[in-house]
Amino acid sequence: MKTWFIAAGLIWFTHTSPAAEKPNIVFILADDLGWADLGCYGSTFYETPNLDRLAQRGTRFTNAYSACNVCSPTRASILTGKSPARLHLTDWLPGRTDRPDQPLNRPKLQDHLPLEEVTLAETLKAAGYHTAFFGKWHLGESADFFPEHQGFDVNLGGCGLGHPNSYFSPYQLPNLPDGPIGESLNDRLTDEALNFMTQAKGKPFLVYLSHYAVHTPLQAKPAVIEKYQAKAAKLTANGPKFIADHGQQVRQIQGNPLYAALVESLDDSVGRVMNKLAELGLEKNTIIIFTSDNGGLSTTDGSPTSNLPLRMSKGWGYEGGVRVPLIIDWPGVTQPSSTTDEPVVSMDFYPTLLDAIGLPRLPQQTLDGASIVPVLRGGALPQRPLFWHYPHYSNQGVSPHGVVRLGDFKLIEWYEDGKAELYHLKDDLGEQHDLAASQPAKTSELVKLLHDWRIKMDAQMPTPNPAYRPATAQPAAK
Repeated sequence: MKTWFIAAGLIWFTHTSPAAEKPNIVFILADDLGWADLGCYGSTFYETPNLDRLAQRGTRFTNAYSACNVCSPTRASILTGKSPARLHLTDWLPGRTDRPDQPLNRPKLQDHLPLEEVTLAETLKAAGYHTAFFGKWHLGESADFFPEHQGFDVNLGGCGLGHPNSYFSPYQLPNLPDGPIGESLNDRLTDEALNFMTQAKGKPFLVYLSHYAVHTPLQAKPAVIEKYQAKAAKLTANGPKFIADHGQQVRQIQGNPLYAALVESLDDSVGRVMNKLAELGLEKNTIIIFTSDNGGLSTTDGSPTSNLPLRMSKGWGYEGGVRVPLIIDWPGVTQPSSTTDEPVVSMDFYPTLLDAIGLPRLPQQTLDGASIVPVLRGGALPQRPLFWHYPHYSNQGVSPHGVVRLGDFKLIEWYEDGKAELYHLKDDLGEQHDLAASQPAKTSELVKLLHDWRIKMDAQMPTPNPAYRPATAQPAAK
């Protein structure tokens, strides 16, 4: 049977099937969680037994990337399958303003996710899914652009804020009624997601659980903080706590009790979701995806975590800013305890989920990602370049730049002066040995690839700042 659907002025059809044949989808997005912040990714200080259990059930990706080094662009890429450069949404919203101590001015920033974009939620809703969003949205300050206008039947907590005022009630979130005084935001968002799954049983659903954690402010349950304070007191330092890099002090050791307690709260949420799916008899027919919107914060705002062995932090184009944890459990497809080093990126989720449930792309729809279903089945993808475009100055100290990764080579181009850095990630995961001078042919090849891609994307570039005054340098905005 063919059924026609209409969304955002586009018409398409797909084959309908009984609800039981369509897998449920639970997409769990952490905020600012670093690649090295889980036990299954090597952390020995943070305790993440539930996420480790999820990795044992499914596939863990070692070369997964966020589409941007800050949050809003990555969030837009997940929902649209498009590169932030194509969307002209390349910074957190509303973004850092131009300043006289910055040589370049930023291009005009798209200040919301346009309603004309056909989101993953709209596509799934048209295919019979019940859709719900819980937590951080950060894709437009106006309520006209909140999740309920982008394909979600339910929105609790999704608004224009980039971080909560408090992780304990009263939350002061416009789309989430306050709970009892002292109620945990992580627990509350999870409660709402579990209630939704219970009520939606019998109809396929998309649960988009987008935690505000582990973004600052660092707040967690006192008893859990005390546990990690005791653990931190027993740490033996094997090197400096901070090192200098590009003028920033970068944390080298995981040992912040507050951050650890917030990570544990996030892990508790994942465990509760897994347990509820089992209780409802849905675990065998539910795809669970867990990832982060950018790398961990190790340079500013208290520098709560370390991304070692990766270089730098959220906000940067080095691996510490864009490489993220990714675990996917698709019962009957992913092999338990499997690991892949296939490079994947945020734009891949949209086409992957379309492929997983047998939905075609819309006519004339542009998706910059690729379906990674072959990888989930144990295979690989043809080699492809991955790109990043950040024509902004970040609060973490970075200047405008672009990045391309092809195979094991990665190139960073700095927009202020056009300088390029080249790294071979297989041999140099920490990006310590710049090969640009010793491999000029590879450097030129990747610079051209990056420039051609920017033209294809109609990527917006920064422009010279006529008000630039080096002597007026100011500390980075918080």
